Amino acid sequence: MKLQDGLILVAIFYLAYTQLVRGQLHPLDGCPTKCGNVTIEYPFGTSPGCYYAEDRSFNLTCNQTDHKLLFGNIPVINISHSGELRVRVAPSYSCYNSRGSLSNGIYNTISLANLTLSTKNRFTVVGCDSYAFLSTYGVANYSSGCMSICSSTPEANGECSGKGCCQNSVPRGSNSFKVQPYSFNNHTSVHSFNPCSYAFLVENGTFNFDVLEDLKSLRNVTDFPVVLDWSIGKQTCQQVGNTSICGANSTCFDSTRGVGYNCECFEGFEGNPYLSYGCHDINECTSSRHNCLDPNTCRNYAGGFYCQCPSGYRLDTNTMSCKRKDIGWTIILLGTIIGFLVILLGVSFIRQKMKHRKNTELRQKFFEQNGGGMLIQRLSGSDSGSSNVDVKIFTEIGMKNATNGYDESRILGQGGQGTVYKGILPDNSIVAIKKARLGDSSQVEQFINEVLVLSQINHRNVVKLLGCCLETEIPLLVYEFITSGTLFDHLHGSLFDSSLTWEHRLRIAVEVAGTLSYLHSSASIPIIHRDVKTANILLDENLTAKVADFGASRLIPMDKEQLTTMVQGTLGYLDPEYYNTGLLNEKSDVYSFGVVLMELISGQKALCFERPQNSKHLVSYFATATKENRLHEIIGGQVMNEDNKREIYEASRVAIECTRLTGEERPRMKEVAAELEALRVKTTKHKRSDQYPETEEIENLLGVQILSTQGNTSGTGYDSINNVPILDIEAGR
Repeated sequence: MKLQDGLILVAIFYLAYTQLVRGQLHPLDGCPTKCGNVTIEYPFGTSPGCYYAEDRSFNLTCNQTDHKLLFGNIPVINISHSGELRVRVAPSYSCYNSRGSLSNGIYNTISLANLTLSTKNRFTVVGCDSYAFLSTYGVANYSSGCMSICSSTPEANGECSGKGCCQNSVPRGSNSFKVQPYSFNNHTSVHSFNPCSYAFLVENGTFNFDVLEDLKSLRNVTDFPVVLDWSIGKQTCQQVGNTSICGANSTCFDSTRGVGYNCECFEGFEGNPYLSYGCHDINECTSSRHNCLDPNTCRNYAGGFYCQCPSGYRLDTNTMSCKRKDIGWTIILLGTIIGFLVILLGVSFIRQKMKHRKNTELRQKFFEQNGGGMLIQRLSGSDSGSSNVDVKIFTEIGMKNATNGYDESRILGQGGQGTVYKGILPDNSIVAIKKARLGDSSQVEQFINEVLVLSQINHRNVVKLLGCCLETEIPLLVYEFITSGTLFDHLHGSLFDSSLTWEHRLRIAVEVAGTLSYLHSSASIPIIHRDVKTANILLDENLTAKVADFGASRLIPMDKEQLTTMVQGTLGYLDPEYYNTGLLNEKSDVYSFGVVLMELISGQKALCFERPQNSKHLVSYFATATKENRLHEIIGGQVMNEDNKREIYEASRVAIECTRLTGEERPRMKEVAAELEALRVKTTKHKRSDQYPETEEIENLLGVQILSTQGNTSGTGYDSINNVPILDIEAGR
């Protein structure tokens, strides 16, 4: 068992050793560090385990005879951690005798394994009857040439500019090259001072052209310094990540030759970055690399140094010397700074107080300017019908936060009465915030009027007013948020699919008519809306109608049936009698509602300049089509069918009655609402009778009397708040 155990241990050590040598990332102990006067540093080495084993290009040879360090058979000058290896390479040449016969010559072809030529080298040709080619091989094969001609000895020295000497750049990435010199006339014309053509690679800046010596014999130089580029592997720093061989206190950088990576010590460190702990701190204080005037004040730390003055002294950064602190000036400076800060804080406090006072005065100014005094006066009961109204007052900051600074993306719509924004209150409730457009005192009165009107209305089909804000330059009204846009959008817009059925349209007409009837007859003070149109009728998610925009509305005193006012409204919906006389009464709303009812029935706009000359106004267009018995032509097929044709014609008759030229000929909104609701009940009854025929017979037996087609309401009442008819039942009919 002992022999077997021993064999196992030997096998383990052998495998470990072979793996170590094959993938060695750091040199073994005892590796040679010198060959002649050249220092050998990892990843280069001269024996297995001493060089980076993943690339045999790092395996150098130390010639024990002449103690020269060789890369292949090329002498090495030095090794740079930055990825450069300097070697000495012999020149190529071709020499001729006086008869023009080739006497001797050498063409160099050199392979560099995985190392490549650096761009720091220059391809150089020396001779007055010479040209040469440099052929390189590697990532891409490349050939270049250089030519030098002169009929006599050039005068200038040190300049390789084409007269007796020319130079070209060397491409990056070549791991093999060949140098071939030639002569145009075999040097017969210049043999006396230049018998040879020379071509060689040399590190840039290390060759100074000597006219006499170099043209004659190249100063008998046997080799020139050449820079080779080397790197670790074929991956970038990002690709190798934490698996690079860079040691502690060093960093990885991508090789300038475009393949692999190199390592360098951090600033303030020195050593071999390719060893585990090769980079060590530079003690600037002992190596005289500091700039402290007094070396005794120098304090070293890992990666740097600082100058520390003794107590009572300060460091003068201009001279890096220690100077005694001036206590008096310090106290004066400190006192000055403290005094300045006190004054600054005082001025800032006063400015804040003044700014706060100015903002308060400005808000008060806006409050009065926007009719705040008028609103308070009317809310206190000075105006009849305005007492005991609860209006919530919102702050300027609250409104700004709710609309995200009145961002354009929050705009819901714009019209003659102002701009409406979508707002989000602190409790996350969504509201509609209307910014009124005020230009004079009459418009301020309209704004306050809208607040008062809406505050007194409590109806399921009227947009609820939540409050207002008068502290801003432009006053604001806060409403409940209605989700599904306006009736105009649904009938004519592109935001919604115009798929309202006849039942939807009739129900919306009943709801709007009932709301106007409530405003005219059931409110504490009769209210005339004065701007009834489809754009002022909102629809919620259930398509329930909500009458909005009461900026033009008027309160009618109990002792008056009409008012004389400045004409206001929207073309297409404006009552022609009110337009001509300026006399406002509830029949003006009846006319506007009649236009809305025509829009609901026909799907046509109230005013359309694309229609024929006599039909641009919907009222004339509708009336003409009805009179000529072609109403079906202006009503879409998705609305009218055989089942509802009769109800549509009945509703059309009501719309025409509402839009008669004189107000006396128009029915009241209460009568219109009752008649439409009766029509809606009849429509529902007909649908029900299709499924349950006995229902119609039972109702006929009960003798339910619906409002007559002539507008007679003697047998019918109307509950405008709940939108239901009150039907009288006469026994025996």
